[in-house]
Amino acid sequence: MKNKIITISREFGSGGRTIGKQLAKKLDIPYYDADIIQLTARESGMAEPFIRTQEEALAHANTLINSFSARDQYGMGIQDHLWRIQRKVIFDLANKSNCIIIGRCADYLLFHLHHCLRVFIHADFEERMERILKVYGETSESPKKRLLDKDFRRKAYYEFYTEQKWGDAKNYDIMLNSGTLGLNGCTNILASVWADDWQDGK
Repeated sequence: MKNKIITISREFGSGGRTIGKQLAKKLDIPYYDADIIQLTARESGMAEPFIRTQEEALAHANTLINSFSARDQYGMGIQDHLWRIQRKVIFDLANKSNCIIIGRCADYLLFHLHHCLRVFIHADFEERMERILKVYGETSESPKKRLLDKDFRRKAYYEFYTEQKWGDAKNYDIMLNSGTLGLNGCTNILASVWADDWQDGK
C-alpha cells in the first residue's frame, strides 16, 4: 500500500505551518518542515544557515538575473544543486511513511503520486498582518512589507522551479481560507478528508 502524503503550501501569516503541525499530531504522522533543511545540509555537506539563506533567495530571480549567477561547467548554480538535493530528500520522505510536508514545492514534486493531497492555505491580507504581529511581534519592517516580501519570495521560488503559478487553484486539491475557517477548522477539515480515504478517489 502506498503512503499517503499531504503537502501544505501557504501564504505568509495564514497559519499553514501551525495547521500542518496540528494535523500531524491529530493523525499521528510525521511533519516535515525545518527537518528538510537539516536533511539537505546532511546530504550536501553545506551548513544549515547557508541553505536557509539560499532557499528562497530567488526573490529577484528572473531569467536574465539568474543567468549571471555563479554556475559550474554543467550550467548549474548552487541553488540548482540544493534544489536537486532537496528534491531527493522530499522523495525519500514521501517513500518512507505517511507524512505532512510544508512548502518547498512538494506539491509539484509529488504530483505524480495519486496519494498526494495538495493543500493551499490563504487568508485576507489584514488578518495575516494581525497574525504575524501576534506570533512574531514588532520588527523594524512594517507588517505589510514583511507579508509582501515573504509572499514574493515564495512565489518567485515556486514559479522559477515549477513553471506553475503559485496559489493557482488548478495546482491544488484543496484551498482553505484560514481567516474564515480558523486554524482548528482547517485542521479538522483536512483530518476529515484523510479519514475518508481520499486516495481511492483520485
